[in-house]
Amino acid sequence: MDLVDGLRLSALPWLLSPTTPKRLRYFPEREPAAASAVRHILLRVVEAHLRRSSPGASAQARFGAVSFVHRFGASLNRHLHYHCCILDGVFDPLQAGGVQFRQASAPTPEVVAAIQQQVRRRVLRWFSRHGLLDPDDARDMLAWASSGFSLDASVCIAGHDRAGLERLLRYCARPPFALERIEQVNEERIVYRLPRPQRDGRTALSLTPLELIDHLAALIPPPRLHRHRYHGVLAPNAPLRLAATSYGRDADLTHPPRPPVAAAPPPSPPAAVPPSGRSPAHYLCAMLLARLFESLPLVCPN
Repeated sequence: MDLVDGLRLSALPWLLSPTTPKRLRYFPEREPAAASAVRHILLRVVEAHLRRSSPGASAQARFGAVSFVHRFGASLNRHLHYHCCILDGVFDPLQAGGVQFRQASAPTPEVVAAIQQQVRRRVLRWFSRHGLLDPDDARDMLAWASSGFSLDASVCIAGHDRAGLERLLRYCARPPFALERIEQVNEERIVYRLPRPQRDGRTALSLTPLELIDHLAALIPPPRLHRHRYHGVLAPNAPLRLAATSYGRDADLTHPPRPPVAAAPPPSPPAAVPPSGRSPAHYLCAMLLARLFESLPLVCPN
């Protein structure tokens, strides 16, 4: 939730939802390097496009994005795809210090198709170069009328719509299933209601407890891998992160442009520890848990 709390931009974050062909999904599902490579290729292509479509942006301008890896589909099936929340513009470093946000032009269907085609070529080249796909098969897939690659960039949230941005991030960070959709009929049967009817008309899954566990076990991500990552100016060690996340925080969003923000303010002395001996981070963690579970943990009698 630090993205919701930190950014105060009038930009429109993209929500990109790319998928790969079924023929290639086996490798990202089982090879973390392949999953990271596909995401890295996508974000590099998008950053280059944003830099070109942002008037006044220099070659050093950087974008900001948060990516989520989903390994599940709506029917508890294994389906690896990505959700990427991307700021609609780039941050340009200034010689005097600080950054200037350059608004990008709105993406057209032709632009999205061009990005999808470029990602398609680079992903197939990466799979072929790393021995996961035969070069002849890669050339055949490039000639397919329907490539199997899909890219959706139709969701935009205004920068001042804090509630909408939080709902978007909650959607991207959601778990594989919703508890309210599960109903135990008896000891031998569990029903999982689907969010939308399937192609065969099914509206629910009827499973035994072991079948449900089997479905869920297949959706567990590999160990020691983050489900979401920050990119560009939002990356943890990015030199422009502090300036970008505080950019326009105290300005009126209805009256752009905003003055540059210093990239590196002088260090402040460490905050004093409360008399109780607890660090302020403990209270911040409690409030984050309250936002996540919609219940304040500090009032729990246990």
